[in-house]
Amino acid sequence: MILFETVLVAFSMFSALPVPHVDWNERNMRYSLCAFPLVGTVVGLCCRGWTLLGDCFSLAPVLRGAGLCLIPIWITGGIHLDGYADTCDALASHADAGKRRQILKDPHLGAFAAIRLCCYFVADFALWTALPELRAVTAVGLFGLSRSLSGLSVVSFPLSGEGGLAGSFAEAADRKRVRAVLVGLCAGFAAMLVLSGGWLCAAAGAAVFLYYRSLCEKAFGGLSGDLAGWFLQTAELWMLAALVFWQLLQVRL
Repeated sequence: MILFETVLVAFSMFSALPVPHVDWNERNMRYSLCAFPLVGTVVGLCCRGWTLLGDCFSLAPVLRGAGLCLIPIWITGGIHLDGYADTCDALASHADAGKRRQILKDPHLGAFAAIRLCCYFVADFALWTALPELRAVTAVGLFGLSRSLSGLSVVSFPLSGEGGLAGSFAEAADRKRVRAVLVGLCAGFAAMLVLSGGWLCAAAGAAVFLYYRSLCEKAFGGLSGDLAGWFLQTAELWMLAALVFWQLLQVRL
């Protein structure tokens, strides 16, 4: 029962999918970050399903790419994009860490966030359209690894001390065990990518994760939920770019 509730907490928080309501408490939040990558598994399988549907009906590459760009947002409700936008505004301010943390709390969308979101969607759409092939194992590996790394950061990085959902999940988690599970999941999803020919995709995710660790400490004085969302979106974009680059290179060779 607790396992079921733990999964429901993860899906109710990190997706827009309709799931039965459960009251969050210390027991079902303790390992909820371990279930976070399951949301990525669902996203990956749905993306693979869309490519199969596109092959069935001979959809134009533009329609195929548009679907792959939008499916993750439909499933997650855009929760991570909200953090991405807030972080872009904060970074564009070039202010000190305290001021940047204040900007993260501002509910308004700034000009720099709007600009970065437009750039993000153009790049994401173009990359999905240009991707020659998306296997199920690759899709699950990509979206699963980004969420495993994001969850790992919440229980591993120093927090900014500003509270918020990241702080709530970090405080409720059995950090040592959750960290061990997420490290194992990171290794598993990375192995899926490597075995499916997406080793460069996994390497890109790891590189963004290292940069993200430095960014949290130096630019913000610690991690917050918005930064975790920024990382997830940024990692997925760079992982996708690496996947497209490698597949196109293989085609040319």
